[in-house]
Amino acid sequence: MFYNFFCKFAPSNQHHKIMATIYDFKAQNNKGAEVEMSQYSGKVLLIVNTASKCGFTPQYDGLEALYQQYKDQGLVILGFPCDQFANQEPGSDEEIAEFCRLNHGVTFPLMKKINVNGPEAHPIYEYLKAQAPTEEYKGLKAKASAALFKTISKSVEKDSDIKWNFTKFLISRDGAVIKRFPPTTAPADFEKDVQEMIG
Repeated sequence: MFYNFFCKFAPSNQHHKIMATIYDFKAQNNKGAEVEMSQYSGKVLLIVNTASKCGFTPQYDGLEALYQQYKDQGLVILGFPCDQFANQEPGSDEEIAEFCRLNHGVTFPLMKKINVNGPEAHPIYEYLKAQAPTEEYKGLKAKASAALFKTISKSVEKDSDIKWNFTKFLISRDGAVIKRFPPTTAPADFEKDVQEMIG
C-alpha cells in the first residue's frame, strides 16, 4: 500500500527535479502578458518577491542600483509582488508599478502579483524553493529577524518556504546554479556573487 501511495504521488515531486532549468517556465508581467522565461537564457537572473509596505521596501533602491550597474552585462531582475506577508502588498499591479516608479525609480521588470507559498504558489517559486531550499542569516540581528519571520509568517508551512518579502534567487546564465539570499541580505551584500556569475 505504501508503495502504491508513493508511486501515485512521486511524479509531481520528481517533476521539478528533472525540469531542466528555470527557462521551462512562464509567468505574466504586471500588464497580464505572458512571459517565457526562456527569453532570459544566457542572462544572469535575479528573482525577488517584493512588497510596497515592508521594512525591506527600501531594498528596491539597491536592486535598481544593481540593475543599472550590470544590465548591459547581462543581469535581469524580475520583481514578483506578493501579499502573503502581513498584507504588505495590497495594491493592484498598476498601483504597485506606479509606487515603484515614483518612489524608487524602478526600471527593471515587475511581474503580476502572485503567491509564493501554499497551494496556489506560482510554479516558478515551487521550482526555486526546491532547487534552493535554504538561506543563510548572517549576524545576530539577521538571525533574530529569521526567528521573527517564523513566528509571524502565516503562509510558511515547510522549511523551504519563503519566509518574508525580498527573498532573492540569483540564477546563473545557464540556469544551473541558484543562490538564495534572505530578506536581511541587502542587494549590495551579494554584488560580488552577481559579478562572479556575470563573469
